[in-house]
Amino acid sequence: MGKGRYSIVFNSPTGNTKKLADTIYAVLAKENCDYFGVPKEGGLYSEMLYIGFWTDKGNADKSTLTLLSTLKNKKIFLFGTAGFGGSEAYFQKILNHVKQSIDSSNSVVGEYMCQGKMPPSVRERYMKMKVQPEHPENIDALIENFDRALSHPDGNDLERLRKIIVR
Repeated sequence: MGKGRYSIVFNSPTGNTKKLADTIYAVLAKENCDYFGVPKEGGLYSEMLYIGFWTDKGNADKSTLTLLSTLKNKKIFLFGTAGFGGSEAYFQKILNHVKQSIDSSNSVVGEYMCQGKMPPSVRERYMKMKVQPEHPENIDALIENFDRALSHPDGNDLERLRKIIVR
């Protein structure tokens, strides 16, 4: 995979997806990198694009979807993080949604997703919900998931990604 020119484009408001982007950059030849950073107008000349997103309501964030819909004749490696983790099926569902925004002239050559920590405000919201008499039945599971996500992306997540990129 790592031959030729490439760009790594990603959105990462909380820094989770940036960790994945940094990991990809670390294993590829630096001299072949045309661009590393947030999506921008034009300038993505590389044939190979590593495109990173964060999950928003079961899909990639809006600016990533906008970028994906403009691409033609590219090789794309999708990578992303989601606050809810633990299930490959859930990640696959998100990736399938994301792929719907990609023109058929492109080929998706790889994909990777893992859990990512969420901002503390999310847990605060859950705790406020929990004290309400009408709280969601799964509120304890939501809080548990939040706490489990705090360590992600962790070393194992990054190592799995590294292995996919170098093979």
